[in-house]
Amino acid sequence: MQRHLHEECGVFGLFTPKTEDVAALAYYGLYALQHRGQESAGIAVNDDGVFSAWRDVGLVSEALPRDRLSSLGKGRIAVGHVRYATTGSDAALNAQPLIINHCKGRMALAHNGNLTNSMELRRALEEQGSIFHTTTDSEVIAYIIVRERLHTPSIEAAVCSAMDHLAGAYSLVISSPTKLIAARDPHGFRPLCMGRRPDGSVVFASESCSLDAVGAAFERDLLPGEVVTVGRDGIHSDTSHCGTAPRRLCVFELIYFARPDSVIDGCSVTQARQRAGAYLAQEHPVEADVVVGVPDSGLDAALGYAAASGIPYALGFTKNKYVGRTFIAPTQAMREDGVNIKLNPVRSAVEGKRVVLVDDSIVRGTTCRRTIEMLRRAGAREIHMRVSAPPFVAPCYYGTDIDSAENLIANQHTVEEIARIIGVDSLGYLSLEHVRQLTGTGDTGFCTACFGGGYPTAIPAAGQKNRFAQRLSQKEDGE
Repeated sequence: MQRHLHEECGVFGLFTPKTEDVAALAYYGLYALQHRGQESAGIAVNDDGVFSAWRDVGLVSEALPRDRLSSLGKGRIAVGHVRYATTGSDAALNAQPLIINHCKGRMALAHNGNLTNSMELRRALEEQGSIFHTTTDSEVIAYIIVRERLHTPSIEAAVCSAMDHLAGAYSLVISSPTKLIAARDPHGFRPLCMGRRPDGSVVFASESCSLDAVGAAFERDLLPGEVVTVGRDGIHSDTSHCGTAPRRLCVFELIYFARPDSVIDGCSVTQARQRAGAYLAQEHPVEADVVVGVPDSGLDAALGYAAASGIPYALGFTKNKYVGRTFIAPTQAMREDGVNIKLNPVRSAVEGKRVVLVDDSIVRGTTCRRTIEMLRRAGAREIHMRVSAPPFVAPCYYGTDIDSAENLIANQHTVEEIARIIGVDSLGYLSLEHVRQLTGTGDTGFCTACFGGGYPTAIPAAGQKNRFAQRLSQKEDGE
């Protein structure tokens, strides 16, 4: 049972005007996106149509050691990926970018998101003779593009045509032998931005912080439904799918997923989180002595709460920066032990005090309870928890690893019951009304389905993470 939602994935793409060490640049870009996926990482380099790739499990530094990175050689195009599995296991075979050989050439594909119609698409492809080598929906996307490429004049036209068949969330970075292509689904569930380096290189990344890491100036976010192609003849944008679906950026990108120094669809992540804390102070005031945040994404919300309430802010926890996010650990026991290693309360900040504890979410509650127990042992007299998101009451089918409502504590208990379970004196969640206003410019079209805000697409009959890798006893047909 994890404290937070599992992470998204991160994608990165680079097109340079001349041959250079693009693998090293992709490495830095992925390092900046490490928070989006810690299970595997990979880079594909395209040198005049010859592809070299390396993918492996672990953090960027583990999956891409120096000798492997140097073996990729130089090129003009690179595609990179960091992964947390939302469809398919975390096995090495599912690491990305995927490399596809087809009659029109080669293709490297990196995907962030989750299709809602992947089961139907995969079955149809298998009936046509396709053989799958992974258990991810990303391979389904690759095969659909290859199929469309047989009947279209270019790879970018094939991507546009494939989008007519794909449903759900996808931000893609794709390399063909001569082009780099970036595409965002028509709802814009997952972020994707574009930047440019001083030498004219064009960069695509899931977050703007990755552009900063490779010395690229942020240029703009891709529009929902947009396909941007970079080649030797320049940059071309196809907007034929733009406006075909309502904008639905995952609001949890602002609340938790993105790095605080990123800008997502024109909104500063740090400012959005501080705004959430200020809204919390309005909705759930309390008499207290100090406001503390749970690192990392709870810190900005705590600052916002403190500023709006007038209650002093303090660093209530010391974080061991050498420990990864606790929910990545494969077993519950390891995740719980990881909390003690990762966080330690600052006794002088909380001892004898009434504490407002601000965090971004309560998913299942187990690890949250352990964090609160640590504060009690450090001498906190009262603990009033404030959560900068509404309660999670519904599964997510768009790239977040919450595929079962019964595993969500807020789906099974009232707010008062949750407060007793996790051991706080009071508990307050941000309202759905205010979460829709985090940009400060009104409701910009967030997806709030996990908070009970309604699904923007048809939901899949089988949405489990392991739907392509089930045990025989789990399958209806047994074969």
